[in-house]
Amino acid sequence: MTDFPDAALQTTLALRELFPATPLQRNDHLSQRYDADIWLKREDLTPVRSYKIRGAFNAMRKVRAANPEQQEFVCASAGNHAQGVAYACRHFGVRGTIFMPVTTPQQKIDKTRTFGGENVRIELTGDYFDQTLAAAQAFCAQQGAHFLSPFDDPDVIEGQASVGVEILNQLGCAPDLVILPVGGGGLSAGVTTYLRAVAPSVQYRFVEPLGGASLMAALRDGGPVKLPRVNSFVDGAAVARLGDITYKMLSWVPRDQVLLAPEDRICVTMLEMLNVEGVVLEPAGALSVDVLPELAEVIRGKTVVCVTSGGNFDFERLPEVKERAQRYSGLKKYFILRMPQRPGALREFLAMLGPEDDISRFEYLKKSARNFGSVLIGIETKHAENFPHFTSRMDAADLAYRDITADEALAEFLI
Repeated sequence: MTDFPDAALQTTLALRELFPATPLQRNDHLSQRYDADIWLKREDLTPVRSYKIRGAFNAMRKVRAANPEQQEFVCASAGNHAQGVAYACRHFGVRGTIFMPVTTPQQKIDKTRTFGGENVRIELTGDYFDQTLAAAQAFCAQQGAHFLSPFDDPDVIEGQASVGVEILNQLGCAPDLVILPVGGGGLSAGVTTYLRAVAPSVQYRFVEPLGGASLMAALRDGGPVKLPRVNSFVDGAAVARLGDITYKMLSWVPRDQVLLAPEDRICVTMLEMLNVEGVVLEPAGALSVDVLPELAEVIRGKTVVCVTSGGNFDFERLPEVKERAQRYSGLKKYFILRMPQRPGALREFLAMLGPEDDISRFEYLKKSARNFGSVLIGIETKHAENFPHFTSRMDAADLAYRDITADEALAEFLI
């Protein structure tokens, strides 16, 4: 990797054909909260609202330089990588075929089509990404096209390293700590390989979604392993297996520098950044900010860069994000009650609610019961400490109830 820093510099210069450096912005709100100098590297402000355009552009540029006759490119993606590839195809005037799962939201399909224009063709195939990937690779073999990996490709990694180049140029010095989100490892592999060569004093933290900790698994097992189950909520970083190349470039990472972010907590961070700062982040884009509370003692008085990796958030998901944030923060709970089937029973229950409590859902689950009926009830409150008072009043009234807020199986089925 002796030539990697020079290659990253050349890639960064070449990227200026496409877009200016994304902003590195000091965030006063976060800096005051954590008594630190906190900067956000706004990858959510590229032309495709994620850093993925960097790797796609560089890989396509390198392939074209080596073989100018190559006119066909293929990728498999349901999100940011697809949009980056589409944008690069239009820029270079080449043809791209983008395979997406049949379940891809229409908004993402339309955006990919907009970025690629007449240069791209979208193929919807497979209910699951593995099926989509297999179809894309089979098509590549048939057509003699070049497959563009979302992360496990040296040229893609080199492209993502331009984020690190820009951080140093814009900050004017080496930060104390850089916090990086991790999916397949392309961004973190590129940025750390560059910075470790030119700014060895920089420290790192790597953040994965709790339901997609592929780097943690690879470091634990001494190589990439496929996770048996992945929570797809953080779709920009929910990767079942770290890349082989990215693992080799990240195998030095101490396991205690990898932090796991619960999906519901990420929702709290997304809402805070939206409501307080007016910054729209997708779940993966909020990962680096989400772990700041658990790093509070580490970062005090230091210069910290959080890479906000993407802002492709579909606002139709906002009700889900709010719901998950409220439940994580203890501001919303769901109960199953055994309600006596007699006049006045509901009125007595309503009297147990406090002045800041509100019913958000009420549904009889057994409508034919004679003596008792099961009721699903959702309650919101302004302060989490209100719930112990509410449940104590139910206990005093000998009301049979069960809190199902944290019961994953029941909550998924009933809520």
